[in-house]
Amino acid sequence: MSYRRDFTVQFGQCDPAGIVFYPRYFEMLNAMVEAFFAEALGYSFARIHIEEGCGVPTAHLDVDFHAPSRLGEVLTFTLTVRRIGGSSATFETLVTCGAEKRLTVRQVIVWTGPGLKPARWPKSLADALAAHLEEAP
Repeated sequence: MSYRRDFTVQFGQCDPAGIVFYPRYFEMLNAMVEAFFAEALGYSFARIHIEEGCGVPTAHLDVDFHAPSRLGEVLTFTLTVRRIGGSSATFETLVTCGAEKRLTVRQVIVWTGPGLKPARWPKSLADALAAHLEEAP
């Protein structure tokens, strides 16, 4: 079960030509992951970081840029959970504008316990992630 969210490209995310400056995609991606945890998994970043003293840092990113995005466009981010390990998870996020692919991101995140050392997913969170798992076609 994929999770979707729209982002409108804002002025501050663009270079002088009105095209998204590529590091800004990573900020949008992080906002997407944060929303996924809060809305789809019921496990907010505030809970993870502040209440539990844990984290979910990105360990690996693999990105393909297909076409530029411009000021004012609405980008649809679609996140799919592709793999769940003992302490990591692999997400694939497709970013589109209408029918046009803009980028594809493969991201590995890691659950870290107190002290920011990799640790096993809490059972409730692992179960919530599993409910969104879709094997790659």
